[in-house]
Amino acid sequence: MLKKILMGLGALAVLVIGVVLYRTFTYGSTPVGDRVELPDVPAISAEKAAGHLSEAIQFTTITLANGDPRPGQEGPWLALHDWLEATYPAAHAAMTREIVPGTLTLLYTWQGSDPSLKPILLMAHQDVVPVNMGTEGDWTGAPFKGDIVDGYVYGRGALDDKGNLVGIMEAVDALAASGFQPKRTILVQFGHDEEVLGSGAKAGIALLKSRGIEPVMAIDEGYAVLDPSPLTGDVMGLIGVSEKGYVTVQVTALGEGGHSSMPPRDSAAVRLSKALVALDENQMPADFSKPPVSDLLSASAGRMPFVQKMALANMWLFGGMVDKNFSKSQAGNAMVRTTTAPTMLVGSAKENVLPQRAQAAVNFRVHPNDTVADVVQHVKDVTAGIEGIDVSVPEEGGSEPSPVSPTEGRPYAVLASVAEATGDGAPVAPALVVGATDGRWATAITPAVYRFSPAVLKPADLSGFHGTNERMSIENMGRISTGFAQIIVAMDQGD
Repeated sequence: MLKKILMGLGALAVLVIGVVLYRTFTYGSTPVGDRVELPDVPAISAEKAAGHLSEAIQFTTITLANGDPRPGQEGPWLALHDWLEATYPAAHAAMTREIVPGTLTLLYTWQGSDPSLKPILLMAHQDVVPVNMGTEGDWTGAPFKGDIVDGYVYGRGALDDKGNLVGIMEAVDALAASGFQPKRTILVQFGHDEEVLGSGAKAGIALLKSRGIEPVMAIDEGYAVLDPSPLTGDVMGLIGVSEKGYVTVQVTALGEGGHSSMPPRDSAAVRLSKALVALDENQMPADFSKPPVSDLLSASAGRMPFVQKMALANMWLFGGMVDKNFSKSQAGNAMVRTTTAPTMLVGSAKENVLPQRAQAAVNFRVHPNDTVADVVQHVKDVTAGIEGIDVSVPEEGGSEPSPVSPTEGRPYAVLASVAEATGDGAPVAPALVVGATDGRWATAITPAVYRFSPAVLKPADLSGFHGTNERMSIENMGRISTGFAQIIVAMDQGD
C-alpha cells in the first residue's frame, strides 16, 4: 500500500514538474501586438533639435498651483508661442494654430487629404515644475539656461516635457519642409498646465469632442526605452497603455479631548495611528492576471532569468512568492496594485492638548483593476474594527484609472516598431503609468491612448525627473524627433 502511495506521489511530482517546465518554456514566446515596417523620413539634425530644446528651456513656464499662470503672469507662455512660430516656419505654414479658449493651451491641425481616415493626436505640455530654492547651485547646467554640457541639454523641462514638445515640432517641420502631405489629419496639442491638474488639455480635448473628432490614437508622455529595465536588467521599451487613477481619503479619529496630563488609553491620535497601521498592513490586492500587468510580464519574460520566468509562468504555484517579491520594490508594488500613502496629518494645536479630532489624508493611486469606490470601501472595511473612525472623500472626489488601451491594431504596432528601432531591437512591452498625464483626458475621444517617447533613458537620466540635473541627451533629441516623424508617416500608410 505504501509503495503504491509513493509511486502515485512520484507520478504526481513528475506531472507537476512537467507542467511547470512546459509553461516556463512557452511563456512569453511571442511579442505583444504586431509590428510594421517603418518608413523612411527626412533626416533631422540631433544637434539642431538639442539647440532648440536649449532655447525652449529658457522660457520659465513654471506652474505651482491650479489656475497658473495667474493673470498678468502669462509672459513666458506667450513668448514660447512666439518662439515656436519663429523656429518652425514650415510647420506653422502647414498647420493651423488655435489657442484653446480660456487657456494658454495650443492646438494645431494639419489637415489630411482623406476625411475618411481618423486623425492622430500628438500631445506634450509647455509647463514645468519649479526648482527647489537653494538647490540651483547643485546643477551641472543652470536650470533655466539650457546649458549643453558633455552631450546633454540641462534644464527644467528637458525631460518633462519640453523634449517631447520640441521633438514633435522638429518632426512636423521636417516633414512639411520635405513636401509631405498627410492623408490622415494630424492634431498636435500642447497643454499649458499639466503639472497642476491639466485643465488646459482637458479643455482642448473637450473642444475636439464638441467638433465630433475621434482620433484613431493619441500619444503623450509616460514611458520610453529603458536601459536597463528594472524587470529584466536589460534594454527594454515600455509603452504606457493605461494610467492610474487618484483619490485622497480623509481618515478621521474622534476621541476625548482635554489636558495631556490625564490622557485616556485610546485617544484620537492613538486611534488614528491604529487606522494608518492597519491600512499599511492590509494593502489592496495585487492582480497579475489582467492587462497591462499580464502583458508586461509576458513580453518581458524572454530576457528574464530562468527562475524568475518560471515563477511568472506558473502563478498557480508561485503566485504568493511573486506578489511578495513585487511588493518589496516601490516601483514593482506600484505596478501591480493600488498604492496606499498617508501624506498629511492633523491633530492638536498644542503639545499639551489632546485632540478631539485627529485626521490623516491617505492618498491612493488607483490601479486599473480597481475603482475609486473600491478604494473607499477598502478603507472602511480595514478600519471598521477601530472605535471612533470616520472615512470620507473630499468634495472634489477622485479620478478613475484610465481604460487599458488596445495592443491589437496598427496604432500599437507602429509605436512598438518605433520603440524596437529606438532600442536597437530591444523587446517592447505594454505597461502601466503610475503617475498622471494629460493623456488621461484624451480617453474621452479615443480608446487608444498611449504614453511613449522614442528616447533611450538611463537611471541617471530618470533621476532628474522633477529633481536636480534634469537633462536630455543630444542623441535622444535626434531619436525623439525621428521617432515622431516615423509615427506620423507610418500611421499615414494604414487604414
